[in-house]
Amino acid sequence: MLESYVTPILMSYVNRYIKNLKPSDLQLSLWGGDVVLSKLELKLDVLEQELKLPFTFLSGHIHELRIHVPWTKLGSEPVVITINTMECILKLKDGIQDDHESCGSNSTNRSTAENTKSSIKPRRIQQAAPTDPDLPPGYVQSLIRRVVNNVNIVINNLILKYVEDDIVLSVNITSAECYTVGELWDRAFMDISATDLVLRKVINFSDCTVCLDKRNASGKIEFYQDPLLYKCSFRTRLHFTYDNLNSKMPSVIKIHTLVESLKLSITDQQLPMFIRIMQLGIALYYGEIGNFKEGEIEDLTCHNKDMLGNITGSEDETRIDMQYPAQYKGQELYSQQDEEQPQGWVSWAWSFVPAIVSYDDGEEDFVGNDPASTMHQQKAQTLKDPIVSVGFYCTKATVTFKLTEMQAESSYYSPQKVKSKEVLCWEQEGTTVEALMMGEPFFDCQIGFVGCRAMCLKGIMGVKDFEENMNRSETEACFFICGDNLSTKGFTYLTNSLFDYRSPENNGTRAEFILDSTHHKETYTEIAGMQRFGAFYMDYLYTMENTSGKGSTNQQDFSSGKSEDLGTVQEKSTKSLVIGPLDFRLDSSAVHRILKMIVCALEHEYEPYSRLKSDIKDENETILNPEEVAFLEEYIPTRHTSVTLLKCTCTISMAEFNLLDHLLPVIMGEKNSSNFMNTTNFQSLRPLPSIRILVDKINLEHSVPMYAEQLVHVVSSLTQPSDNLLHYCYVHCYLKIFGFQAGLTSLDCSGSYCLPVPIIPSFSAALYGKLLKLPTCWTKRSQIAITEGIFELPNLTIQATRAQTLLLQAIYQSWSHLGNVSSSAVIEALINEIFLSIGVKSKNPLPTLEGSIQNAELKYCSTSLVKCASGTMGSIKICAKAPVDSGKEKLIPLLQGPSDTKDLHSTKWLNESRKPESLLAPDLMAFTIQVPQYIDYCHNSGAVLLCSIQGLAVNIDPILYTWLIYQPQKRTSRHMQQPVVAVPLVMPVCRRKEDEVSIGSAPLAKQQSYQASEYASSPVKTKTVTESRPLSVPVKAMLNISESCRSPEERMKEFIGIVWNAVKHLTLQLEVQSCCVFIPNDSLPSPSTIVSGDIPGTVRSWYHGQTSMPGTLVLCLPQIKIISAGHKYMEPLQEIPFVIPRPILEEGDAFPWTISLHNFSIYTLLGKQVTLCLVEPMGCTSTLAVTSQKLLATGPDTRHSFVVCLHVDLESLEIKCSNPQVQLFYELTDTMNKVWNKIQKRGNLNLSSTSPETMAGPVPASPVRSSIGTAPPDTSTCSPSADIGTTTEGDSIQAGEESPFSDSVTLEQTTSNIGGTSGRVSLWMQWVLPKITIKLFAPDPENKGTEVCMVSELEDLSASIDVQDVYTKVKCKIESFNIDHYRSRQLQNF
Repeated sequence: MLESYVTPILMSYVNRYIKNLKPSDLQLSLWGGDVVLSKLELKLDVLEQELKLPFTFLSGHIHELRIHVPWTKLGSEPVVITINTMECILKLKDGIQDDHESCGSNSTNRSTAENTKSSIKPRRIQQAAPTDPDLPPGYVQSLIRRVVNNVNIVINNLILKYVEDDIVLSVNITSAECYTVGELWDRAFMDISATDLVLRKVINFSDCTVCLDKRNASGKIEFYQDPLLYKCSFRTRLHFTYDNLNSKMPSVIKIHTLVESLKLSITDQQLPMFIRIMQLGIALYYGEIGNFKEGEIEDLTCHNKDMLGNITGSEDETRIDMQYPAQYKGQELYSQQDEEQPQGWVSWAWSFVPAIVSYDDGEEDFVGNDPASTMHQQKAQTLKDPIVSVGFYCTKATVTFKLTEMQAESSYYSPQKVKSKEVLCWEQEGTTVEALMMGEPFFDCQIGFVGCRAMCLKGIMGVKDFEENMNRSETEACFFICGDNLSTKGFTYLTNSLFDYRSPENNGTRAEFILDSTHHKETYTEIAGMQRFGAFYMDYLYTMENTSGKGSTNQQDFSSGKSEDLGTVQEKSTKSLVIGPLDFRLDSSAVHRILKMIVCALEHEYEPYSRLKSDIKDENETILNPEEVAFLEEYIPTRHTSVTLLKCTCTISMAEFNLLDHLLPVIMGEKNSSNFMNTTNFQSLRPLPSIRILVDKINLEHSVPMYAEQLVHVVSSLTQPSDNLLHYCYVHCYLKIFGFQAGLTSLDCSGSYCLPVPIIPSFSAALYGKLLKLPTCWTKRSQIAITEGIFELPNLTIQATRAQTLLLQAIYQSWSHLGNVSSSAVIEALINEIFLSIGVKSKNPLPTLEGSIQNAELKYCSTSLVKCASGTMGSIKICAKAPVDSGKEKLIPLLQGPSDTKDLHSTKWLNESRKPESLLAPDLMAFTIQVPQYIDYCHNSGAVLLCSIQGLAVNIDPILYTWLIYQPQKRTSRHMQQPVVAVPLVMPVCRRKEDEVSIGSAPLAKQQSYQASEYASSPVKTKTVTESRPLSVPVKAMLNISESCRSPEERMKEFIGIVWNAVKHLTLQLEVQSCCVFIPNDSLPSPSTIVSGDIPGTVRSWYHGQTSMPGTLVLCLPQIKIISAGHKYMEPLQEIPFVIPRPILEEGDAFPWTISLHNFSIYTLLGKQVTLCLVEPMGCTSTLAVTSQKLLATGPDTRHSFVVCLHVDLESLEIKCSNPQVQLFYELTDTMNKVWNKIQKRGNLNLSSTSPETMAGPVPASPVRSSIGTAPPDTSTCSPSADIGTTTEGDSIQAGEESPFSDSVTLEQTTSNIGGTSGRVSLWMQWVLPKITIKLFAPDPENKGTEVCMVSELEDLSASIDVQDVYTKVKCKIESFNIDHYRSRQLQNF
């Protein structure tokens, strides 16, 4: 009796998946209680259809299958199914990585889809036939349920392999067992009762090993890598809750897995393969693999209406109701209405739910999930979707990155072995991955972990920095720390899981789930996430809401014949990521390891899974009607991502060793320079100067339309799309940074950092950008912006002493290889100066320079025709803080803008009342610039530059000289540990090329000695080096020398050519207010009574003050206005992109420019309120015209001939000069000269101290003749005394056939050619000056108290210069000239 019910159930499962079984044999064996089947082949096609994934099975077999049925104790003992050794090999379906199949017509696709449906349906019905007898009586039915609920499944030795390209991924599980358990999760024989509608199961996996290996072209694995995961065990708990005893489907399903310890190991060869597998997972999730065939893409794009909205269809006049809107079948991706088409991950996972949990035949559930099924079963199933919760929990995970190297065995013929060395380790505690879904309308995934850290291990690139014998502490090895550890946080990561004893399921109550997006967002906030996890929290929510109120049963069929409106579906996708407090240390060890990992990851490039489809629009696209546009306006689905970083600390140390020139070229896409490296011992440098950066919060928001392609096709076809629709056709990105600050710190021998010295105090900034999706669809709309960006900086302050800037420079140079790295003694002196011990006062405290910028804003925009930018800068201030003996600081303003400089050209302002700087003052600078995308294509507009700059006040105070000439005082008391650095024996080739090519600018003596050391030291080395570099390099170097020897005229002509290309289409409007420069003889600190930093106010208060004012020279630079021809004044700040009334279309139309300068003056302020004028205020108006003509070119470059005309009308000039002014002038120039000499002297000292070979004296010619005959020509220098074409005696080029230059051009010819290419320039200039007066004052030596004055006057002065290629002509004309002599008597004027 029982056998007739139980046997078909077991048979249906076995028969479904296993080939060539005779049901009669199986039945007989089963009745005996035990069945053993050997060497079984799996039905691969059935498995593929069940999986619904784009994989195909290459093979699948079971070594032995045992079924044990305890017929006498069916009500109390479980049925046990044991599988011994099951092996499956999978690969991606063919054609997924190749191009998609050729296009078929829509009708053909449709008919094939119909055929697949009909072919699958009979199979299922046929299977259902034998297992559908009359329903058994109640007792038997409950017994069958008990049997099915308590089936034990044991799999021993499960082997799964996946192959793709050169990747072989294999998963081996020694044993897996699934059994039913009781309330305390112990093995038990359980059933669902009316009081407890719950079923619990456990699956234990033991010894799971995952290997990832590389196979060669023939499919063999030459060297086996270390396993990714070795013998890892984990356990899974399943919890099913039913609504009533007769429910076929549980209402709540929970599947949670816990791993105590997960140890992953990745070698450099496995890394690219591992990344590939991750990409495969992401592509599967988004349904990007095998999502459409080409014809179906066409089918979809033809039906834009169906894509984007509310239209459903009927096929053969009968509507097929589906469980979910098919348009959203794929996780946020358009997918086909056929269930058989590959889809997104959620649909796929969802299709398994009935299969996993159904206990009776299960066929009806399967049929119910088939879109071709009848409405009756559909309605039965859509009553309620079960809630599925899937969780993965890991107590501690470790990922170790290893570098491999080949190692030969002792004997010559032994095979090579791979030896791996650990270099990097990542540890993570308390990891949680949870997914919650209910049908397709709701999917949520949360990922988090409590804490993590990254550590350096062993050595890297030949530098043994963390070998065991180095005795370095763990804190030094650890370069990244984030979050807490489990000992302080507790087991919050297990909250509400089946492994949490406090969870509702473990306390006999039903769990509550939040399945509403608004309620979800209120509950799972960033704060709540960070309280549960300490380091990282991600919440990904996807919801689909039906706004029509008809439930989620609307079918939207793309291949629609007729269409009717059935309401709308609104999709939302939000990802929010929070990263907790993190500390990141970038020292040499960490940087080299991270970059090495990146280099390894880039070593193999695979074809991307999802090919980007071409942006070409479909020709037969549909135009939407107004109702459909209105629907689009109402709701467009988007994907929104938010990333927040809280409390970041980043420390960048000085490089203790630097081998970046081996890594960076590879990352930048060039070939590796040299792999040969010398292994040396490493000695750490202490104290180690570092830059410490702190950020309170970084927030990044990113949004992108969910169905960009379809949306853009539709919106771009509208004649006038609204701003709202256009807004959704862009990817938007918003970055906000709060509380960014930086300072200098230093790591001492004990491994702790000293208190940071602030360099950049806290500031915030924001950046917004948007990018148009599929720009090729918008070619007809040239005014639509393709990219747009806005940058806002409310304020930024930088403060530093000279010692601090020198230390920053030393840190930068240690990483960049640029300049000479400072010696350790200098660095120690700087550290002692900057980081004073607590309570120790510096003997001579250094002044600090502080500069600040306020309200800077920059906008950028580019369309298909123009690129434009506009911006404003509110204000800029620079001041010096000089320490005073009393302990306070005196503030000395150095630069202030905007400053009201309108009246500063005459001395009256000193005696008038001066208003303080207004807060409503205009921005210091406002500009707008617009440039055509293609210089030659200027039919719509030329370039435009509008700019206005307000007044600036500058104070060149002597404290600036003190700051500049600081030199670190070397101490001999304490010695730093000298770093022992691994130096490559052979200089990398790329580095040498740079040196050779840059001879024109580098000091030549250094080059000579460098050549001597490289070429003359050993014969072997010479040969290697010469052969390994291209022959063309020395020629380039010679050309470089010839360029540096060109005449100034040639350079000028070339410069004019470059400038002409920039300005020939330029509409220019430039306004610069006067800049007033004060040059005092002694410091002018700002008094506390006035607004800090107001320079004219400071000067005025000193002028009227009690103490005598130091002598000050005031230089008032003129106001400048330049405007191009035919241009009317516009506001300098425009909305971009903009159109000007009269664009310049022909080159040169912008000329002539009108240039006017006003209010230029120079005067001196001396003590006791004395003001003496040097140059009275004056100005000029000038006109600049340039014309250009193309000459017939002999070479490939076209040459221009330029005619430049400049006419200048000057106002009258009056110069006065007296003894005190001359004296002041002399003192100021003398001080500046001394400072300049000191700076130059220090520069020379630095060079000589760090490169002793510079002083090496004359260089002998290379003693070895190279095999190719390219002796180094780099040593030839241009002697000032010799002709351009000759070289100096130190030259080692041999004459004769072997010289690479024997048949090439001489330098003289080269020079003349360069001169000839830049064309001819004619220049005509004219000045007109109505009057010039010079007055010289001096005290009369004979009569005390009287002054002598000499006045000379020139009237009507005009001059012109005419410069042509063949002659230069100068004309000068003076109407009258006279000199007078006066003497002033006492108490009287002259």
